[in-house]
Amino acid sequence: MSQQQISLPAKLINGGIAGVVGVTCVFPIDLAKTRLQNQRQGQQVYKSMMDCLVKTVRSEGYFGMYRGAAVNLTLVTPEKAIKLAANDFFRHHFAKNGQGLTVFKEMLAGCGAGMCQVIVTTPMEMLKIQLQDAGRLAAQQQKPVIASPTKLVATNTLLSRSYNSCTLVAPPRAVSATQIAKELLQTQGIQGLYKGLGATLMRDVPFSVVYFPLFANLNKLGKPCPDESSPFYWAFLSGCIAGSTAAVAVNPCDVVKTRLQSLSKGSTEETYSGVVDCVSQIMRKEGPSAFLKGAGCRALVIAPLFGIAQVMYFVGVGEYILDNSPLSMLSP
Repeated sequence: MSQQQISLPAKLINGGIAGVVGVTCVFPIDLAKTRLQNQRQGQQVYKSMMDCLVKTVRSEGYFGMYRGAAVNLTLVTPEKAIKLAANDFFRHHFAKNGQGLTVFKEMLAGCGAGMCQVIVTTPMEMLKIQLQDAGRLAAQQQKPVIASPTKLVATNTLLSRSYNSCTLVAPPRAVSATQIAKELLQTQGIQGLYKGLGATLMRDVPFSVVYFPLFANLNKLGKPCPDESSPFYWAFLSGCIAGSTAAVAVNPCDVVKTRLQSLSKGSTEETYSGVVDCVSQIMRKEGPSAFLKGAGCRALVIAPLFGIAQVMYFVGVGEYILDNSPLSMLSP
């Protein structure tokens, strides 16, 4: 693979197909993951992933499970293209004279891919989390919450209603990703869309460092001989295993990232000044187990998503389309 020529148009097609299929299949689980991670002790609206999905359908309808999916579907194509193409580029660069890559160089290539992808990932996650978590906040507000004034937190007045002690608060007004993006740009500039960038780097770089070498070595086990590709089902299984393993490994970072990127807060939910403050508050108030919230959901999301992506990538759907269409002139 390291000696193959990198075709960005083909990677865009592969990433697009894999992204649309994968996100459509697993997005409800990702929504449950976000809501479970944002729950605090004593304010649990959902008991488990299935409880979250059932309550979401009851209160918001079937399409409520796809809040924020449009953002993912729009940006998952370049995100997957950047991640896969960047990893290929770095692997190609590190492979000298046709020699195989050491595990260290594979990890280095994955690190480079993870750093490149956060350019797209951070704003996408920022907008997606606001839309996904809106239903949890609305459900939490159905019951009056008694809290001392010192525990009330300031929320973004453009994105949510004010919270008052000892009162029943109406659900926050519906907002779209476009509205959120415009308001952030107007009030905070471009850096508003990159809130939680440090935590996103903490999650995505280690994820890629674990995922790509693990996938490459698992996939290598399924090759009939060194010069042949592994069967598509082996690539799928390798992507699922590597993806779920990496997802669980970096879940604590994902919890921190989700908390930092949630702009709207419940009446007694904390605000965080940064990564260190977020980690210390979670550890002190909720304990170490809080960093594993949503780990099962995240593994269920990432496993098929990367399994599908690797099948599209290694089967060469994008390359086939480009080679058999007028778009072939775009290939390098």
